[in-house]
Amino acid sequence: MHRNNRLPSPIPRRPSAALLVLVVLLLPACAGHATPEPVPEAEPAPAAAHRPAHDPRAWAAHTRPELPPDRPLRVAFLVVDGVSNSELMAPYDVFQHTRFHTGEAPAMEVFTVSPDGEPVRTFEGLTLVPHHGFADAPAADVLVVPSTEGSMDRDLADEELIAWVRETGAKARWIVSLCDGAFVLAKAGLLDGRAATTFPADYDRFAQLFPAVDLRVNVSFVHDGKALTSQGGARSYDVAMYLVDALYGPEVAAGVGRGLLIPWPPDLDTAPAFAVVPGSGS
Repeated sequence: MHRNNRLPSPIPRRPSAALLVLVVLLLPACAGHATPEPVPEAEPAPAAAHRPAHDPRAWAAHTRPELPPDRPLRVAFLVVDGVSNSELMAPYDVFQHTRFHTGEAPAMEVFTVSPDGEPVRTFEGLTLVPHHGFADAPAADVLVVPSTEGSMDRDLADEELIAWVRETGAKARWIVSLCDGAFVLAKAGLLDGRAATTFPADYDRFAQLFPAVDLRVNVSFVHDGKALTSQGGARSYDVAMYLVDALYGPEVAAGVGRGLLIPWPPDLDTAPAFAVVPGSGS
């Protein structure tokens, strides 16, 4: 549960393109929040920092990117102590299931990376043995940064972690954050000048810390160029399914959805809104 046991306002219901998935009717609180140090007094975030989404139908004209012809698409998940189960496993499951549905195309090869390669403990108490440490992690086509209990404080002060995220994310073809993982991407400078979103209860803190990022609110996720940022929680499935559809097409996404009991395409009348910056899908 969220540290203040508060649920954010419901996502507005409005029609969107057939590239959203309705996972639940209410947005669950993002797990793995620690109580951060008080934010220093600052001027209120400008109104532009809380702009609504673009018309999601802008995604309709997207062109699928080329995939590596002779190897899987490598997807690295950053894991540290306090990582949230939901934000880690929702996209991990979706991406891992592509191997059952891509046919001749290279599927997504998922792996976890911790700073030293040693086991980490999730916020909910599970012990996770990562596949790699920073020193031996393969180059990643997709970097995924789930939320952790230290995403808004401890992780931002970890110079080695931020340096690895900056270098790995700069080389990756796509970067994805879930919930407060957006704080880590922003701290690494990977969201400067881009539109992004994060966990609803943390909009103001994000806007204060990262004024160079165009914060979007009340959307499940935002796609701007190579960056996809999600509100997190159960909405983590939305952005993952969207990326699968973007990479492999709706038939592969529908196959993944059948395996995970996620309707695809979703019901346009009930699916949550999302934002795509023009040009992101071309």
